[in-house]
Amino acid sequence: MKFTSTLFFLLLCVFYGVNGQGNYRIEGQVKNFKSGDCILANYYGTQIYAKDTAKIDANGKFVFEGEKPLLGGVYEVVFPDRKNLFRVLITDDQQFSFQCDTTDLISSTKFSGSRDNELFYQFQKFMREKDNQYKQLRDSKLPETDKRYKDLQEQRKAFYDKFMSDNEGSFTVKLFKTSAEPEIPPAPKKANGKVDSLWMFNYYKAHFWDSFDFADERMIQTPFLEQKLKRYFQDLTIQSEDSITKEADFVVGKAIAGKKKDIISYCIWFITNQYENAKIVGTEGVFVHMGEKYYLTGIMPVSDTSTLKNVRDRIKVLKPLLVNKVIPDIGVMSYRAADRLEYIHGVKADYQVLFFYSPTCGHCRESAPKLKALQEKLYSQGVELMTISVDGSEDEWRKFIKEFKLENLTNGYGLVASRQVVYRTDYDVFSTPTIYILDKSKKIIARRLGVEDIEPFLNVYKNQIAQEQKKSSSK
Repeated sequence: MKFTSTLFFLLLCVFYGVNGQGNYRIEGQVKNFKSGDCILANYYGTQIYAKDTAKIDANGKFVFEGEKPLLGGVYEVVFPDRKNLFRVLITDDQQFSFQCDTTDLISSTKFSGSRDNELFYQFQKFMREKDNQYKQLRDSKLPETDKRYKDLQEQRKAFYDKFMSDNEGSFTVKLFKTSAEPEIPPAPKKANGKVDSLWMFNYYKAHFWDSFDFADERMIQTPFLEQKLKRYFQDLTIQSEDSITKEADFVVGKAIAGKKKDIISYCIWFITNQYENAKIVGTEGVFVHMGEKYYLTGIMPVSDTSTLKNVRDRIKVLKPLLVNKVIPDIGVMSYRAADRLEYIHGVKADYQVLFFYSPTCGHCRESAPKLKALQEKLYSQGVELMTISVDGSEDEWRKFIKEFKLENLTNGYGLVASRQVVYRTDYDVFSTPTIYILDKSKKIIARRLGVEDIEPFLNVYKNQIAQEQKKSSSK
């Protein structure tokens, strides 16, 4: 199951609205084209989707129009060369016109009938002018450069403050506030006189969502919601299950307070989607948390019953196999003796690596020599490897072990002695090889690593354990 939506980039044949005369009419004129199709595309997250098309006439003019009003947000006008994109804001003013030149979109653009778009480009023109002055000053190497830099910075700040104050309440100002970084006041100093950087980080994180309006449904049709979600969860949140679930509930709580169904759904979907097939060890539990708390309770509005079934089924598979859970035991035919069973819980070692594989799998065959080398290196460190073949014939299984000289490992064939085991659901083996690392008590400490990741992970893990023991003994 995948939660990732199919991502369309400017699909020319898909429109969300019905074309015709009526509630929106956007007239454009572009200097550099005298034929071809323009596309009006709307954002949903950071992806853009074709909404309408219009043909350019010999004078460079074109018209987007439709019977239903457009949803507010950030849109792109894509010109016939498919290289130039021209950004427009859609608010309540949906009868407007503009002129532009693709050789200099910002300076050449003129709007009529849309106050927000006039403001949007006025702001960009001023800021680009100051950027150009800054570059000229940097390249000129004139005396008093520092003072001139300072003057430019003061001009930018004065313009920004006045612009934001004069146009408070506009969609343009809301977008600029949303995309701006939180302003951090001077940080207190520690007893040693150094600035408290942790205080600065905590302040930044605590105020990260201050300027985002979860009650404005137009924000779902801008790239900023997804950008902020990525930044918050990837850069500002400790990548552990407890920390992520705490922050997930915090953000979803803000969305629920905003009472906009699309924003609530997007936040829940985005977070859940990041951790269904987690890239960081030990964070799969976030998916289980999101599924149980939001999908299966109805907080996440899902009309497709198959989606709920998929969520429920996925939770059922994952929940017993999360990091810190004791792995379910299994008895499989032993390579050493056909009348003997090898049990996961029967292997006595400080650490145990489980290697679920298929003897005909190309990736498994590539991994086998690395696995043997790993066993030879880690055996003296209290690490035991156990392989379990999840498919193929018994002959193929024995041939695989002999070919790659894995006889010294604990090897099991799982299709005779454990007929009731379904590896896909009982051990989450939906691709091979699938690797688990267990501690002495058979508790899962890592899952779904590559063979090359096993040794680095164990080194880090054992170091963390040693540090924790040292702290505990010093108390």
